[in-house]
Amino acid sequence: MKSLIDARLRAICARSTHPLRIIYADGAERRHLPGSAPEFTLRFKSPAAQRRTALFGHIGLLDSYFDGEVDIDGDLAALFALGVQSGFSQPAPLVALRNRWHEFTRSNKDRARAKENARFHYGLGTDFFRCWLDRELMMYTCAYWAEGTSTVEQAQINKVEHVCRKVLLAPGESVIDIGCGFGGFMFHAARHHGARVSGLNATTEQVDWLREEIGRRGLGGQLDVREADFRDVDRQYDKVVSIGVLEHAGRDQVDEVVKAHADFLKPGGLGMLHFIGHVGQYPTEFFIRQHVFPGGWIPSLTEALDAMDRHGLEILDIENLRRHYVLTLEAWAERFDAHWDEIRQLNPTRFTERFRRIWRTYLIGCAEMFRAGNGITGLYQITFGKGRRTPRTYPMSRAFLHGEPMPRETGGG
Repeated sequence: MKSLIDARLRAICARSTHPLRIIYADGAERRHLPGSAPEFTLRFKSPAAQRRTALFGHIGLLDSYFDGEVDIDGDLAALFALGVQSGFSQPAPLVALRNRWHEFTRSNKDRARAKENARFHYGLGTDFFRCWLDRELMMYTCAYWAEGTSTVEQAQINKVEHVCRKVLLAPGESVIDIGCGFGGFMFHAARHHGARVSGLNATTEQVDWLREEIGRRGLGGQLDVREADFRDVDRQYDKVVSIGVLEHAGRDQVDEVVKAHADFLKPGGLGMLHFIGHVGQYPTEFFIRQHVFPGGWIPSLTEALDAMDRHGLEILDIENLRRHYVLTLEAWAERFDAHWDEIRQLNPTRFTERFRRIWRTYLIGCAEMFRAGNGITGLYQITFGKGRRTPRTYPMSRAFLHGEPMPRETGGG
């Protein structure tokens, strides 16, 4: 098995202009560009880790890393960048089979399973996410790094304000925030635009916290949150917003969830759909589904557009914020590392070294996925309407998005 891995890694090294070092379980060492200090060292600690890597490719390597049978010293981002650029991140045949089995056992088609999948990730607790998300809004989605933005706090304010402007949010309008998270968009829309916002969320822990927070801020007359599946349509609203929901719908539920967006929206209303999407049809990375977002599925941009067309939604604007997600993920990863001791103390039995390795892989690896020149993944904001717009019902240019300064961060709250 070592010879198989060595041949593969030798081919990968040949495509790299960066120095690196590989140490095998028997102590043998391979250096690439040995005249310079390695950017990272990949250290196999057991023959089993080498066998897993030979059989399962990058998934075998990562699983061994999580189990402590592989160590990675140095720049983890450089390793992931090389893996994406060299094609090593492409799934091995056995991984493709495991991915299909995951689809069978963890599908979001069953609503009870969908709730369980959501709680696997979002139920980790507000205190955990508070350690490394922005302090102002606790937004757990791609921020908007307008020129001159230097903090993730301001970038997240920029993002929710950008969304409010895209849907022409006005005082007194009713809004549904599908998958409302910790309520960052809701609080901003209420405070800065006078909107009445209802949140919809499948995660019990987030709903309980958000209800308490709405009460603490005295906004019960303007904001409310409901614990329900994203497909449970109860009424129609002037505006529909979902920020980071569609990629959690599941492989066979994209059409169903888009239909719910249409059903939530009043005739003549406006909406905004913000989601991670592929350019073309590709399977979703198995590591993400196995360890981070079970049941999730990254749809293609065309899948989303086709579904919106089928359900009577007119596409008004599409913006790709891929580059913004690189900066957002890097900010999260930096804060995650800086606050790891604090995170671990929250629950040492849950937030273990294995958990740390999985989450650093998730945050840093996803940044490199969005950064890669040969990448297939974007972050899309689609503005849509129910019914066709006229020059009087929607602006003819994007100038209205940038007319007034963005609200500024206030330092917490």
